[in-house]
Amino acid sequence: MAKALNPRDIYNDFVDGVGILSQSNPDFMAKFIDIDSSCGGEVLSPKTKELIGVAIGLYNRCQYCICVHTRGAYQAGATREEILAAAEVAIAFGGGPSVAYSAGLLTAALDEFEHDFD
Repeated sequence: MAKALNPRDIYNDFVDGVGILSQSNPDFMAKFIDIDSSCGGEVLSPKTKELIGVAIGLYNRCQYCICVHTRGAYQAGATREEILAAAEVAIAFGGGPSVAYSAGLLTAALDEFEHDFD
């Protein structure tokens, strides 16, 4: 049986990679980060944006998105139940592959990051 992916390692790989990209072209990455942080404006709360990110990550089967946005959702005050509700939306649109990523990587990320912001 294959070893499960570690959500914290995936998260850290993403953060490290963004750092490398930022060194390569700091102006470009700063613009991207500004777009990412400003989308939704004042209309969507940070928690809502992170829950949307979880659902999109599951739908697109992006392991980095799943881990980054699960941790971000917890950081923004989301509960495990709210994150799982976002997963249900992804599953409704994404079917079996979204179930697979929810059952595997999302549940591991929920367990891994759940107490980071207590």
